[in-house]
Amino acid sequence: MTSSYPLSEIAAIPRDEESRKFEKIKTHIHENSEEASLYVANEIANLIRQRQKLGKKAVLGLATGSTPTKVYDILVRFHKEEGLSFKNVITFNLDEYFPMEQDSIHSYVRFMREHLFDHIDIKKENIHIPDGTLEKEDVRDYCIAYEEKIKKSGGIDIQVLGIGRTGHIGFNEPGSSIVSKTRMVRLDRVTRLDAASDFFGLENVPSRAITMGVGTILSAKRIILMAWGEGKAGIINQAVEGSIRESVPATFLQNHPNCDFILDEAAASDLTRVSTPWLVSECIWNDSLIKKATIWLSGKLNKAILKLTNEDYNEHGMGSLVAEIGSAEHINLIVFNQLQGTITGWPGGKPNADDSRRPERKDPYPKTSLIFSPHPDDDVISMGGTLLRLVDQGHDVHVAYQTSGNIAVFDDEVIRFLDFAKDIQKDNDALQKQFKEVRAFLDKKHPGQVDSPQIQQFKGLIRKGEALAACRYCGVKEENAHFQNLPFYETGTVKKKPYSEADIEQTYQLLQQIKPHQIFAAGDLSDPHGTHRVCLNIIYKALERLVKEKASWIKDCYVWLYRGAWQEWDIADMEMSVPVGPKDMQRKKNAIFKHQSQKDSAMFPGNDNREFWQRAEQRNKETAKNYNALGLAEYEAMEGFVRYHFM
Repeated sequence: MTSSYPLSEIAAIPRDEESRKFEKIKTHIHENSEEASLYVANEIANLIRQRQKLGKKAVLGLATGSTPTKVYDILVRFHKEEGLSFKNVITFNLDEYFPMEQDSIHSYVRFMREHLFDHIDIKKENIHIPDGTLEKEDVRDYCIAYEEKIKKSGGIDIQVLGIGRTGHIGFNEPGSSIVSKTRMVRLDRVTRLDAASDFFGLENVPSRAITMGVGTILSAKRIILMAWGEGKAGIINQAVEGSIRESVPATFLQNHPNCDFILDEAAASDLTRVSTPWLVSECIWNDSLIKKATIWLSGKLNKAILKLTNEDYNEHGMGSLVAEIGSAEHINLIVFNQLQGTITGWPGGKPNADDSRRPERKDPYPKTSLIFSPHPDDDVISMGGTLLRLVDQGHDVHVAYQTSGNIAVFDDEVIRFLDFAKDIQKDNDALQKQFKEVRAFLDKKHPGQVDSPQIQQFKGLIRKGEALAACRYCGVKEENAHFQNLPFYETGTVKKKPYSEADIEQTYQLLQQIKPHQIFAAGDLSDPHGTHRVCLNIIYKALERLVKEKASWIKDCYVWLYRGAWQEWDIADMEMSVPVGPKDMQRKKNAIFKHQSQKDSAMFPGNDNREFWQRAEQRNKETAKNYNALGLAEYEAMEGFVRYHFM
């Protein structure tokens, strides 16, 4: 969910060819990555079947990473359930880290086996993946031979691509030539930072890779680039609407005669026809688009909303809006009042007050509030000010920690805690034995190696203790802290299992036990590791079941979505904004500090090296600054929420 107004519900967004006038590559926008992946998988399957009828080979160029995994899952399903054969398929993978052993958990050879090749009937001799085990002096000849194999196969029929944050395709980093061929490259620092979490630290990420060149990719008969999530929205805008330049290699795809970008709504959100449709053609104005456009215009002109004029609207593609509403003054007042109504210091509802213009109901009071926290610190990082306000105002606050977060704990933390425990209980032979086993394992542990179940348990307990400390500091009762440890997460690696009925059932039972009047959940779909997205889907599935069963309490429950450590909601989307004063901001930071294993240096910092408290403070202060720039009251900081309407 990228906003409170899915694209499918915004009738104002133009769909004709005029709306694509800024787009230099054909784009298809799907509601979600599942639908988009099915679209791509069907095209690949149709090609394979067509070639089979003609007795010919189908040559596929394949990519790795999180983007194509759903496509591969669907192709495996087609093979097992519909009899799709891959015996006539030849594959060439885009790239591989160098050096890289093929059985490493980071190897693209292993990735392709686990996600596709081990589950279909493709011939082993038809699989080609760049070899990361070569001697450096042999790489050049190998790359020349790789190009020859592609040519000998008849060329690639469909090349599947993802896109990196730098705009790289394959491992063709900024500066790559449009005529480049398969070769060894040095990886950009941003690319290595993005991979750091998978390798458990930047220092473990290889600095080089073997990749098909831009020229190799462009020689494919058909190219499909896929992108999911808000994190890709900015670079997709540059690739689709920007000028062709070496600094963004994906822009070279504008030169290809048969290239499509397949996007979900989130990845498409920065395209002009989506973000500012009034700039491309006439719009059918509705409340959500009026609010979005007015806020955009205010920011564009650096003017408070109540100062916007008829001329301002007319000169920026919104003359039809003025004609429809009547005047700029009328539009300004409508939007200003909407924004004013989102601001509340009572996130649980203000008792004995008129709530007709407030985001939350006054009754019942006090409320039972359930905060879902995907990781053990997301509650205080993302909505710590609101959590404190709920407790201070007398509500019964529960926190459900959905995952253990154990993979985000450094090994030294385990040793530190065990050192303390063994010194406290010197006569505990079992504990002394455990300590020796842990030290022996960690002394021989390789970067990225999966922890033993025992160490995973210890790391989970460390994070549990930190979460309890934060709850105590915030005034949440310890018995109101629920540690779900959802099964999908417990793999010991960054890659998780798909969520299952067990995850949904556990969440369903917790909801039935607590029967909350309001739920807060992480709606952060930019989480690069996907845990937030999976946790949200599990909650949605549990809510769907409760609605279907007509649970007596569910019709009176509000669901509010907050954003995580990666980014904030747009103000146009926010439906509740909670001011956080200087004192409460310091209290929020103190609560975050209780998570000591994540302090100073986090195992998975994403693309932002700042500590989580720094990100949270900056984001909350920026939201307050943006509200003030629109002409509303000036606050120290603000936390924003979008309401999820599931009924």
